[in-house]
Amino acid sequence: MTDDLTTPDLLQLERDALEAQAAATSATPPEGAFDTWREAAAKVQAAVTAHAKKENLNRVAVEMAVKKAVRHAPEE
Repeated sequence: MTDDLTTPDLLQLERDALEAQAAATSATPPEGAFDTWREAAAKVQAAVTAHAKKENLNRVAVEMAVKKAVRHAPEE
């Protein structure tokens, strides 16, 4: 976990949403790509909210930690 705010599942949901965003915003997005992106983003938000509530954490802090961990992860 990243600084006790995230979980591996939250990080994977965010990665999935970013991949869906990339597909939807590509030069030639596949059919249904925007729906897939919207659904993936909604899953991230729901999971972040549920995790924050369950662990009694600030929801915004959890979301920011998830985004930072995924978007600014060191290159492998």
